[in-house]
Amino acid sequence: MATISATSSATVGASLKLCFQNSKVAGGTLTTLKMVRVGWANNVFPTLRTSRFNVCCAQAKPETVQKVCEIVKKQLALSDETELTPESKFAALGADSLDTVEIVMSLEEEFGINVEEESSQNITTVQEAADLIEKLVQTTPEA
Repeated sequence: MATISATSSATVGASLKLCFQNSKVAGGTLTTLKMVRVGWANNVFPTLRTSRFNVCCAQAKPETVQKVCEIVKKQLALSDETELTPESKFAALGADSLDTVEIVMSLEEEFGINVEEESSQNITTVQEAADLIEKLVQTTPEA
């Protein structure tokens, strides 16, 4: 995991730390943001009781991303030559709102999860779908 740190304590008393993770995927290496950590001096935000907070990004497994790509290709009747990336937007692939609902239903069936309507409306890319699946799979109790 690579880490990039930037500190600007002189101007705002804050520091920013970004952690990236490299994953091997078909066709090369995918670099994704794994964690963001921001800290600040006690006098910068006096109303906050803590001097540090973390923003953690869900990190889907490469095999989950690949499975989502396969399902999206099938649902949208895309050719095998169509290359999908985690950043591929459903709308850019020609999906309308009904197509997106059908994609979510297929994902629910494939992974044995239940996606709330509110969450499904926020899924616009392959990565967002894969991240939500990972989150739901981890929180779903096994039968």
